[in-house]
Amino acid sequence: MTRPLRIVAVSGGLQRPSRAATLAEHLLDLIGEDIHSEQQLIELGELAPQLAGALWRSQLPEAVERQLAAVEQADVLVVATPVYRGSYTGLFKHFFDFIHQDALVDTPILLAATGGSERHALVIDHQLRPLFSFFQARTLPLGVYATDRDFTEGRVHNEALIQRARLAVQRAMPLLALSHRAAPATAEAAAVL
Repeated sequence: MTRPLRIVAVSGGLQRPSRAATLAEHLLDLIGEDIHSEQQLIELGELAPQLAGALWRSQLPEAVERQLAAVEQADVLVVATPVYRGSYTGLFKHFFDFIHQDALVDTPILLAATGGSERHALVIDHQLRPLFSFFQARTLPLGVYATDRDFTEGRVHNEALIQRARLAVQRAMPLLALSHRAAPATAEAAAVL
């Protein structure tokens, strides 16, 4: 018997409500329909005051350290960021600057972004994929990009986006299932491996 898959979503949204957080939660829900998991959403907007002045990980408060550890110990990551001036937010990058460079090796990562128009959709392939390639993570085949028009009353409502998100998760499932089977049920089992 394997333990639940640890899935951590990181939202680079700075405001509440955040479309990036809404999209991340939608993706978490879709994954949760198909695989037994423990899920956590990290909203960087809430951590901003604690991240702002830190240059070194040792300068971060315990609350931020716990969130970094959750990312580093995740079996799967979902990352979602608003597009700001053609890229992910500075706070998003600042947070990932504190992640140990070997912590995400082979970790499956579902990439997502939100923006004001379709013009920024390439942020997934031109900004997010290279960032997580540095970490030697396994970025999943399909990214999910949403515009402001895809949300109504704090929920994803556009049918095309819903289908794209579902397809991204379906295409990711074989890799997530492999990760799930590889996840040991207990710490003792992990020590044996």
